[in-house]
Amino acid sequence: MRSKIARRSGVLVHPSSFPGRWGIGDLGPQAYAFVDFLADTHQQLWQVLPLGPTGDDGSPYSSFSASAGNPLLISVESFADEGFSAPAPPAGILESQPVDQRQVRASKISALRQLWQEFEKTSHLRAQFETFSAEVVDWLDDYALFMALKDTYPAKDWNQWPEDIVKRDPAALERARLELGDLVRFHKFSQFVFYRQWSRLRDYAHDRGIRVVGDIPFYMAFNSADVWANPQNFALDAKTHEPRLMAGVPPDYFSKTGQLWGNPVYDWRHLEHEGFDWWVGRFKRLTRLVDIVRIDHFRGFQAFWQVKQGETTAINGEWAECPGDAFFHTLEHELGHLPVWAEDLGLVTPQVEKLRDDFDFPGMKVLQFAFDASGAENPYLPFNYPENCVCYTGTHDNDTTVGWWTSLAPPQKQQLQSYIGHDGALNWEMIRLAMSSIADSVIIPLQDVLGLGSEARMNSPGRAQGNWSWRYPAGVLTDELKGQLKLITTTFGRSPRFTTNRPGGSRG
Repeated sequence: MRSKIARRSGVLVHPSSFPGRWGIGDLGPQAYAFVDFLADTHQQLWQVLPLGPTGDDGSPYSSFSASAGNPLLISVESFADEGFSAPAPPAGILESQPVDQRQVRASKISALRQLWQEFEKTSHLRAQFETFSAEVVDWLDDYALFMALKDTYPAKDWNQWPEDIVKRDPAALERARLELGDLVRFHKFSQFVFYRQWSRLRDYAHDRGIRVVGDIPFYMAFNSADVWANPQNFALDAKTHEPRLMAGVPPDYFSKTGQLWGNPVYDWRHLEHEGFDWWVGRFKRLTRLVDIVRIDHFRGFQAFWQVKQGETTAINGEWAECPGDAFFHTLEHELGHLPVWAEDLGLVTPQVEKLRDDFDFPGMKVLQFAFDASGAENPYLPFNYPENCVCYTGTHDNDTTVGWWTSLAPPQKQQLQSYIGHDGALNWEMIRLAMSSIADSVIIPLQDVLGLGSEARMNSPGRAQGNWSWRYPAGVLTDELKGQLKLITTTFGRSPRFTTNRPGGSRG
């Protein structure tokens, strides 16, 4: 059993949600202003979503790489401040308008190419670029070539590329690297700039006592550098290279047909035979970027739902066990202490709980799930929490607290009001419940701090469009808001001034 950690709290917001003139938030001045907001309000945690490169749907949970950063999050102005010409942001973009992935990609990639061309001719950072490329060669070479090929065949998944490239014939790969050399180096340059900017922002957060909570999706997108470069790790068809077994979840109360995600499931027998090297490397790389890793779909490490290729729903699937215990023992041997949070929402069995508890991982408690017909036995009610958990008012997949309240049926509203004991601003009452709980850690989505409604929801699972696009306006992190959040944080003992000298602090 690891030592008890100090009480702490933080805010959930993705960098894409910052205001700015390029149509998407980035790692520039507004990111630093947000870190200052966290420090001014005595927060100790900043939770982000996955940071990888995204497609047109903008989902950070469907990335082209498990290791690369999203070039759309690069601050053009910040890099230009290092002695390069500053491409102008696109005209007519409002600082907080929703993210339009295609529009942003067109303008920002064009700007990054201008910077790259100047970098190639005159860069004083060339030695640092070459050092970076050498240090991360284990993933960067495959990623940069994958993205260059993706640029060359934009309408096709990797299994529809030329056959010798699909099968990764060494001579074909070398020929492609030579023919696409400029594109390959551009994608390496983009990663150099992203990692450079992210590292500086993370260090700035550390200097102000803020730890960063990252996110690791359980599954990889089929059309990703990782699946193309490591097909042996996935259940793929030998002829078509498409997923032979697809990921999803079985039918439940919310869906009569379940959810068919389409990601390829892992070949865990092969992964275990190889000492889980691919997964261990993935964790090692992420823990260099963030301080705590939230594992999305943690239950997949105990058992996962797999559906054969050709099925159109998740009904005809089956559970397959995962060697999660062996994996986490291996990971612990390689990394030592595992700074992990387990996303243990949804269908959680005693076996999943045992895996979580055997490694002392904090699970998640979501206040929006606390008020239903199950009454006092509901595990999401604060008086049922263990200390070793993370309490959320809601997550990125939930409606905002204000939007959720609006949609509640009268009996649920009455139940919540009885629990609170008085009427107040609903978002702050829920924040108060979270902060006053015995949960070691509390995370509040920024939308709830701002008291926003459903229009500010980040993601609606099952909705194909309109997700991952919310941004907040500049100027809303006011002194009044800072004072309110700081007061409630200190009142319930989650301020660093109360926790710095307390014992413990090593657990994730």
